[in-house]
Amino acid sequence: MEIIEQTNRTILFEEINPEKLDILTLVGDVKGLEGLSDEKIKEINEALEVKSFDEFLDKFSPVIYSFYNAANQKVLYTLKKPENLPENCITEIPINKQNDFVKMLITLIDAKSSQGTANVDFKFENLLDMISPKKVMEDIRQSRKEINYLYNQYDKLDEEDPKKLDVGDKLNYMFEEASQNYNNIMAMLPLAIEDIKTRLLLGSGEQQSANEVLQIGVLSMGDNGELKIIEAPKNETTALMTLDDKANTGLITAFEEDYEEVNQTPSGYVKSLVVRTFCPLPSTMQSEVDVATEVQNYNTYLEFYKNAKDDFVKTVKPLVEKIIGVKMYFDQYAVKNKEMQPSLLVTNTKLDMLVKSNNLPRLNTYFNTVNAKNDFTNTVWFGIVPDVSMEFGGKVKLSRERFKGNQHSNRHETNTMESLVILLNAIKDYKVQIFFSFECREETTFSHIATAGIDKFIDKCGDLVRKDYSEYAIPCIPNFTIIPKDKSGVILDNKMTVNQVGAAELSTEKEDLMKLWLEGVYISSSYVAAGLMAAWQCPEFLRETVKNADKAYPGVRFDVEAGDNALKVPTTLAKEISGFTNNIKSMINRRNFGFIFSSENAQVGGKDIKKITVYKARSLASNGDEFEPAYKTTVSTYIERILRFSSNDFKQDNIVWFFSKNPSSQKSMWLSSKSYVNSIIQAGDDINYTIDDKNGLCQIDLTFNGNVKNLEVAITKNTAARA
Repeated sequence: MEIIEQTNRTILFEEINPEKLDILTLVGDVKGLEGLSDEKIKEINEALEVKSFDEFLDKFSPVIYSFYNAANQKVLYTLKKPENLPENCITEIPINKQNDFVKMLITLIDAKSSQGTANVDFKFENLLDMISPKKVMEDIRQSRKEINYLYNQYDKLDEEDPKKLDVGDKLNYMFEEASQNYNNIMAMLPLAIEDIKTRLLLGSGEQQSANEVLQIGVLSMGDNGELKIIEAPKNETTALMTLDDKANTGLITAFEEDYEEVNQTPSGYVKSLVVRTFCPLPSTMQSEVDVATEVQNYNTYLEFYKNAKDDFVKTVKPLVEKIIGVKMYFDQYAVKNKEMQPSLLVTNTKLDMLVKSNNLPRLNTYFNTVNAKNDFTNTVWFGIVPDVSMEFGGKVKLSRERFKGNQHSNRHETNTMESLVILLNAIKDYKVQIFFSFECREETTFSHIATAGIDKFIDKCGDLVRKDYSEYAIPCIPNFTIIPKDKSGVILDNKMTVNQVGAAELSTEKEDLMKLWLEGVYISSSYVAAGLMAAWQCPEFLRETVKNADKAYPGVRFDVEAGDNALKVPTTLAKEISGFTNNIKSMINRRNFGFIFSSENAQVGGKDIKKITVYKARSLASNGDEFEPAYKTTVSTYIERILRFSSNDFKQDNIVWFFSKNPSSQKSMWLSSKSYVNSIIQAGDDINYTIDDKNGLCQIDLTFNGNVKNLEVAITKNTAARA
């Protein structure tokens, strides 16, 4: 740990926000350059490297863009900023933890993780309605309560009171959050929908009797003591007043002024809507309402919202799946003492752009700078390539479609296998282990693999086997399911109708139920696999989970398949299915292919394991019978880098000393510390070398439980005696 302080820096080959800087732009022209300056590496790190999910959201600020088409009265969404459109016609929608769709998914993941409930039993519908207008309004009500509380505090304090200034800062932040929606009519629609319901149905969510007219009243006693509800006196004033004190009036004024200042095209209706939303008025409860017009508005808003939300989800889902994937990468490092915190370098460019022949030199120059030095601060150990394209057969060609069926087009852009091959071939010399997973869809989930097996994935990876880069290629399966396709229906609300006596009520007709389908949301398993392997590189992580770990060494030799290790370092994600059949497990064990996750019933230390665990952790390096554990490549890379550093770039006499029996040699120190789960040399392991003077090579044999892995380095002749 004194020589190499980190063995888990990871690079993500994905585009998050095209408007932000990317690695190609930052590296720039590299003609005639072998490496980049320290200043350039620092600039790249400041722009692209993140050490937490919050830093990722802050640095890359993922957004989706919307604009309106007056020709068909539709709202359109795009992941790339539209060109040749006026700025004031484009709305940026931040995709962060405050976004209702992202918030829903994170809440759903946390709920499943806490319960440990399989997909078949989990009540997805209880959380899916978080994107319905009703739930959006619940969040607004909570914000409203906090704003009212803070404003009342603010109003009571003296002008120069330091506490008043502190409260003012909090109010400014909350007003800023609220004002982000002023220019976004789409964001105001859920408020308008609930506002009309509140005014027409008194916000109870319950329908009035079809034969009763609503007439607001007050409870009183008659002359003989009998209870009566008599019609309330009409409020003649048209001013915006509340039943509260002048502080509420001041808050109303503050919202009105803020709306006027912030909004580019003020609307009297929207201003009143904002005020009614954050400062409920008794005037909103008056019964003099044009019911027919309000019902028509409500139905129009609801249908428009449903269609727009449907288009929004379809467009934003690929981006959200990336964002949640990054969160899952960092979530795997659940440890109190953060000694070796994983970091993520985001290329922020598409893989096919990165591996173009004219761009590869930039990538090579970057890796030559960070991975070919004896300074290991910026060394990249792992890489993530999600969403590799996967062809799925079985679609019967039809002469005509009698019934509406699935559309089998690609859900979104994927990374091609060709681009992955070019990447692997380009950076194999820099010893970066690439975790890759296949496109997110129903056919790559636990449920599908539990019935169909893994043969198609093995076949898909056939061209990556027996290549120079095979040991650096780690296929990850299956992908994780946040919301199953068949449980992804979201009920938004019911349309309204006007009954016989002219009152509004919610329709009970099936066709008036507004519902949209998310069509399944998934997490690419490469994020979780890389995140877990990055996490267990930290000795403190292993000391907290597996216990028997030496704080002097990273987790490069940690074999997750050995003993109960996989059960002691599970993922943070809840089990999805009851497990694979014995036939499927036999198939997996026979081939020992890939970084495969398991959703099995298991116990360790008398406790049930309710999280997804690792079943296999293999690369595509093969001895002909089975695939090689991924840790062997990590150990080999680690030993080579330690040897290079300790031998001053493989000087022969220093290599001899490195492997000598002297108690202070590196090999002797490793041999004297064999009993830990992260010992570099463990029981059954060995490390030996032979020097080929004729060819100037040092052949190193790494023995893992009787299996030998070879490592070859070019030596530097040095006959000077060692001091």
